[in-house]
Amino acid sequence: MIRVGIVDDHAVVRAGLKQFLSDHVDLRVTGEAASGAEALELARAGDVDVLVMDISMPDQNGVEALKSIKARFPDLAVLILSGFPEAHYATNLLRQGASGYLNKECDPEEIVNAIRTVSMGRKYISQAVAALLAEGVAGGLDRPPHELLSERELQVFLRLAKGETIGSMAEAMFLSVKTVSTYRTRVLEKLKLASNSDLTYYAMTNGLIQ
Repeated sequence: MIRVGIVDDHAVVRAGLKQFLSDHVDLRVTGEAASGAEALELARAGDVDVLVMDISMPDQNGVEALKSIKARFPDLAVLILSGFPEAHYATNLLRQGASGYLNKECDPEEIVNAIRTVSMGRKYISQAVAALLAEGVAGGLDRPPHELLSERELQVFLRLAKGETIGSMAEAMFLSVKTVSTYRTRVLEKLKLASNSDLTYYAMTNGLIQ
């Protein structure tokens, strides 16, 4: 029996994943968490073999949460299940100790296969991640500007591109309006853009939003 902990700040995502995993006799969800701090507590409790973790959480970003968990529990398998495409974070998080990286749009059975793989101490490399790794080894192509954004900058960028106001973003992300405004300024500078409408156009043309 593989004991699985689910870490996601959306209750509906946790419930759906738990229901799906319950259909597999060798998997059992033994804990849930909605933040990085709760994920660390889940790991500390010692009742999980694999953590399935989102990287977008209200209290700390996914890289920080992963580092904290792996520093204390280096043998615990952490499978990242993110809404961000693989190109944004996969290779970085694998370097930081993640056992695998999947996009939430993947086939649900791939999540099961990944959990089984990482529970045995192996890395789970999807076809999309394998292609990224191969490109990196080969030297790859110049990375588009948005791939150089930090995780928080990317979150702010995508929210702005979808038309969210700075005030609503600050509330949703547990940040001050001043901090969000600073992130917006950095994003515009790094992408060499001038306005929110430019951000929306950039995001659409690069397939980041629909």
